[in-house]
Amino acid sequence: MKNLLFLVLFLSSLSFLAQELINPPDHIKSIQFSASENGVFTPIVRLGGQLYFSFDDLEADEKDYYYEIKHYDKNWQESDLVSSEFINGYNKEQIRDYENSFNTLQDYTHYQLKIPNKFTQIKISGNYIINILDDYDEVIFSRYFIVYEPITTVGVSVHRSRDVTFIDSQQSVQFIINHPNMFINNPKDEIYPVLIQNGDLNTRVSGLKPQFIRNEQLIYKYDAETSFWGGNEFLYFDSKEIRMANMNIAKVENGPDLYHSYLYTDIIRAYDAYTYYPDVNGNFVIRNLDADDSTIEADYTWVHFNLKADENLLKKNIYVYGNFNNYQFDENNKLSYHSDTQTYETAILLKQGFYNYAYAILNDKNEIDLTTINGSFDETENEYQVLVYYAKYGSHYDSVIGYGTGSSKNLEQ
Repeated sequence: MKNLLFLVLFLSSLSFLAQELINPPDHIKSIQFSASENGVFTPIVRLGGQLYFSFDDLEADEKDYYYEIKHYDKNWQESDLVSSEFINGYNKEQIRDYENSFNTLQDYTHYQLKIPNKFTQIKISGNYIINILDDYDEVIFSRYFIVYEPITTVGVSVHRSRDVTFIDSQQSVQFIINHPNMFINNPKDEIYPVLIQNGDLNTRVSGLKPQFIRNEQLIYKYDAETSFWGGNEFLYFDSKEIRMANMNIAKVENGPDLYHSYLYTDIIRAYDAYTYYPDVNGNFVIRNLDADDSTIEADYTWVHFNLKADENLLKKNIYVYGNFNNYQFDENNKLSYHSDTQTYETAILLKQGFYNYAYAILNDKNEIDLTTINGSFDETENEYQVLVYYAKYGSHYDSVIGYGTGSSKNLEQ
């Protein structure tokens, strides 16, 4: 009966954005995209702030790669703006900063890019996608980023659900938009807040209208409409020492070309009691304990994931889920079932470092279920982001006029 209750409650409604990204080919690894001011993991940046972008090419032949930036509306549909309306300089330019790996078993070329730079400066706020192109102008892969202006301030608080059915498994986000220096003609139509959990755009909640409107405040105190599954703390491992077992790595074997790191077998955590341990909310950090510069001296290892199955998982499409693959789904992070061991297994080639991950189920409707395997608890520590979009009457683009964050670490009643 308890198992049945979990299955009913933990069916997920997460789905993908309208504008889907292009996943990288097999030889492109370790893509990192972050903003200097908002922590090291999330590409949400204040207008004029610094974005950092990097990736490795395992073919290690110093290719010429280019970047191209496009502007999108609040619903992630490409806007009608020409590049000169949102970029000073060039919206397409070569990536000139690259370096080959040093003293590694796996050769690679490491590319990195900063925005703004002397060739490209973002002029306006909004949603953006950066495409990485090859010499033939073909898109190799793409990533989202968001630029905001601090015109408003956003206060965010996280609460337990007021619905007793979900009080132990969901978290509800409430927020206030303060706009003392800005007149908003019609807040219900012009202001479009978006809520995100742990920087994962698959979790977004949007379309909310302010419940209370004051002279300089818009107040959103929803419960069910802004409720998220608390989920569980992310699983993790640390491969900073490639030749020996480390945190949550059961054993290391030296293969013919690269090392293989075998993780301890994971189990379904939905039926267990919540246990706290610190994580980095699905993110990862590249590091090699013996390196002076981990960007080019960290090596690659085959990381073997295995999940003990039960009857509820049979014939499910299960993936390893985390920021290491931008919370996307492809064959590289899909697990396959092995009847002899009754486990789901896969091996993923990853650069040395500290990684968070979870297990996600993807159904035939492209709905993401993060709770059947991982469980969901109101105590789980999550970081929430609130973005405030402004679709002003007469404007030909949607700006982002505010950004706020809140944590469930000190959950409010």
